[in-house]
Amino acid sequence: MKYLIFIISLLLIFIVASSISFNANKIKMKFIPIIILLLIEATVAFILLHTTIGITILNTTNIGIEYLIHHANKGIDFVFGDISTKTPIVFVIVALMPLVFICSIIGILKYFGILRLIILTIGYLINKIAKVGKLESFSAVSAVIVGMMAVYVSIKEYIPNLTKPQMYTIAACSLSTVDIAILGAYTQMLSPEFVFIGVCLNFFSTFVIVSIINPNDPIEISSHSFAPKNEHHSFFEVLTEHMLDGFKLILAIVPMLLGFIALISMLNDIFLYSIGISFQGLLGYIFSPIAFLLGVPWQDSIQFGQIIATKILTNEFVAMFDYSKLDDLSPRTEAIISVFLISFANFGSVGMIIACVASISKEHGKMIAANSFRLIVGSTLVSCLSATMVGIFIS
Repeated sequence: MKYLIFIISLLLIFIVASSISFNANKIKMKFIPIIILLLIEATVAFILLHTTIGITILNTTNIGIEYLIHHANKGIDFVFGDISTKTPIVFVIVALMPLVFICSIIGILKYFGILRLIILTIGYLINKIAKVGKLESFSAVSAVIVGMMAVYVSIKEYIPNLTKPQMYTIAACSLSTVDIAILGAYTQMLSPEFVFIGVCLNFFSTFVIVSIINPNDPIEISSHSFAPKNEHHSFFEVLTEHMLDGFKLILAIVPMLLGFIALISMLNDIFLYSIGISFQGLLGYIFSPIAFLLGVPWQDSIQFGQIIATKILTNEFVAMFDYSKLDDLSPRTEAIISVFLISFANFGSVGMIIACVASISKEHGKMIAANSFRLIVGSTLVSCLSATMVGIFIS
């Protein structure tokens, strides 16, 4: 049964992506790269879930994350008292405060040029496979390494000359991936192994969906100038700057969580009083077919339809908060929903991108705004493809 659902899910994902393509007639030109990407993605999923090497990688990743969180908690406990191990946990302290330490590690890697080397290498390889263009592929890798907003600053000299489809591709890549600074927070709410799997699969899923929605020929452009550069700052300047960036990230997340959770609570109350079903309950019914097609058992599809809808309409943290309350999940359901939640595919993130691009070029900010529907649908399809892929390899 799961294989039939997998095939139906893939077909529907490709049909929906094709229906919003900029140039559906050119999709056939991307057929070979798409097949290669899908095969690589399936291979990665199989290796991580069913081989000794893959399981070792996941276990090592878990240990590494726990090690970083352990030392992050040393700083947290010094500032706030012995709070990291107390129950009930304080979300801001346990899930978000480690971002400051993780951002400092990113700053160190950036200072010594390690991040630049990673971006150049992976960007070159993915462009050879996906053939989406140097700027697009390097921007996608940069989004993972330096963050969704920082990538636009790194390519700001190119933005005024980019077309609407190219702006879509870059925005879609930044929405469908997550930067490494935020992963520490995710691992406090989801199983770390599924967070890592989700990041890996999303990277390939992104280029599959982008190749369908924007199959146009990419522009030729040199790649040396838009990868993050080591500016002439001292080591401690870079370190403190990234620590402050981590704290600013926390300050950006907290208001959204406060506002969205309060808003959903009010809407649940209004809908329950008016029509006898909560707002999230209604969304659960609407989005339940998506949950079922991802591989979630039908009896659980309404419950997980709520989580899927919450993630798209608010943000992934609010959805993860609801998800973390659930118990007795099968390994397959846990893997599918966890992987689905690993991305910035929501309306709030689209708004942030529009504001960021508009500050560089108002015209191109309008291009992103005009592509909002494509961005939400496309980035959600990326999450669906990754979740479908992981579901087929778990019993």
